Parts: sequence; C-alpha cells; structure tokens
Amino acid sequence: MRGPVSSLAVMDPATALAAGGLLVLLGSLLFWPGGGLWGRWERARQRAARVRLEDALKHIYATELGGRSASLQSMAGMLQVTLDRAAEVIEDLQERGLLVSTTPTMQLSVEGRSYALSVIRAHRLWEQHLAEQTGVAETEWHRQAERQEHFITPAEADGLSARLGHPTHDPHGDPIPTAGGEIVQGGARELPLLESREAGRIVHIEDEPEAVYAQIMAEGLYPGLVVRMLERTPQRIRFWANGEEHVLAPMVAGNISVLPVTLREAEELPEGQRLSGLVRGGRARVVRLSARCRGPERRRLMDLGLLPGTMVTAELDSPSGNCRAYRVRDALIALRLEQGDMIQVVFERGEAGK
Repeated sequence: MRGPVSSLAVMDPATALAAGGLLVLLGSLLFWPGGGLWGRWERARQRAARVRLEDALKHIYATELGGRSASLQSMAGMLQVTLDRAAEVIEDLQERGLLVSTTPTMQLSVEGRSYALSVIRAHRLWEQHLAEQTGVAETEWHRQAERQEHFITPAEADGLSARLGHPTHDPHGDPIPTAGGEIVQGGARELPLLESREAGRIVHIEDEPEAVYAQIMAEGLYPGLVVRMLERTPQRIRFWANGEEHVLAPMVAGNISVLPVTLREAEELPEGQRLSGLVRGGRARVVRLSARCRGPERRRLMDLGLLPGTMVTAELDSPSGNCRAYRVRDALIALRLEQGDMIQVVFERGEAGK
C-alpha cells in the first residue's frame, strides 16, 4: 500500500531539464568568460576607477601649475563624488606611488607627473584632431576629448601626433606635452592685464567653464588674432580685434591669454574685413582665411578658389538672407554668412560693407 502523497509535487523530467537549461543559460549570461554580465560590470567598474584616478592626477597637476594646492574638498568637487570616495582615490594614488605626499599639500611624484602629462597629451592631441580632420563643432572639442583621453595609449598618441604633423599647441593655444613629458608654458598673460593702447596676440583661450567659452566664441575670437586694448575698468574690458570693437566682462576676458606685441607689429598684420560684409555688386580681394576656419571647412573653401589674392564679387542674396552667391574665377559659389565671416578680404576702393 502506498504511503501518503507528499505535498511537494515531483518535477517531471522535461520540466527538470528545462529548469536546468534555464539555470545554465542564466549562469552563462552572468559569468561567461569575456562576455558575461558580471565580466562586463567588472570591466566597467575598473574603467570608471581609472577615469577617476586620471582625472584626479590632472586636477593635482592643474592646481600645482596655478600655484595652488589640491584639497580633499576640491578633489571631491572636481570628481563629483563624496569626501569618502575622494579620500579613497587619494589613497589609491599614494599606494601606486603617484603622490609624494598629501600633507600639508598633495604633490605629484615623478611618475605621477608623467602619468598626468600623458593624459593631457592625449586630450590636446585629440582636440587638434577634431579641429583639423573632422567637422565636429568647436564647442564639442573639449567635451569629446575629455572622454577620449582615457582610452588613447601612448603609442596611439604618438601615431596621432605624427598624422597631425607633430603639433606643439592644441586649437585653444595650450601647449601639447611631448612624448617625453616635456611641456613649455610660455610667458603669456591674461588679456585684462594689457595696458591701454597696448597690443597682444591671443595665444590661448580657456575652454572651461563652457558658458564662458561659448561667449568668447560668439565674439569671433581665436588664437593667433591680434587685439588692441582700448579701455579697461573694473566693469568692462574694451578692445579692438578682427576689425571690430569688443566688450567683455573682466571675468570673461580673463580666460583669454595674450603675448604682448608692439603696435608697429600689430599694424603690419592687417586683419582685413569680412567677406560677409561685402554689398551686392561689390568686389574684394581675399587676404586670408581666418584661423578659426579649420579641417574640412578650410579645405573646401580653398578648393573653391578662395585663396589669398583672389578677387571675389558679391552677386546674389538668398530670400532668407543667410546665404550669398559670389563670383570667384568665373564660377558662381554659394556661401553661408558664417562662412563669409571666416574669409578676410580687402574691399576695392569705393566699396562699402554692411
């Protein structure tokens, strides 16, 4: 006689096989070598930790360069983490031998400084790559380089430098560290420190914070441009550049660095006027393409024949008013007004700009 039936149902073989297969599948998804969710999570965690460490090195290097000292609070703020997590990052730097000391100030070791400069080198080379070889908007260069800098190996950075012709400065005017970790900062000073009537050449524009950088870009300012100081007060900095008068708040102007030049040197470098200012029917001679015009955009304009010495005639305006047709070497080409802004010309005698 059979005993009482257990309250636990006996699983039939097919169901047991299906359940076992499901467990194997779940285990594979979680722990499969190289492709499991656990492995992916672990690699993502390690990448995030490396990014924090490298950002911390850059922060300490930047504060040293500026004559300041990094603190636990400044580190937490820069990394956007808690004070406890920032302390863990600093401890990790010490254990790796990348810091000499943390008291009374954080100081990079030789290895730490070399590591920081390798990340900065990758960042600035990538910005130069974006500026010269892609159509990425200028306002995106820094943000994209901030992400890419952590995934470029020293060998890849060397190859990128070679393809770019071994540039010494990035598009913002910052010096690019060499493969050997050497960097030349130069003797530039902030634009507001120019005296009235003094001239200087822009050698660097700080790209952070983004809102300030965007305001400077909206003024059409760029490295290589000659400026002449007209007036400086605690409320405003007024100067002449690129054929126009500009007014900036001192805080904004402080993000622009210049090397002083003599007024005679400045006068020998006429900036010309903008092609976009040529009235319909007017003629002008191309002087140069603005240094702001880079990469594919610059090559396209040159392919269209917009080279120094070329004569250009403004012929037609689009109904919307944001595009104009020009006669260049017996060919009619259309340019947006912002493209015309980047072509410096000298109007023929008697022609007037808008």
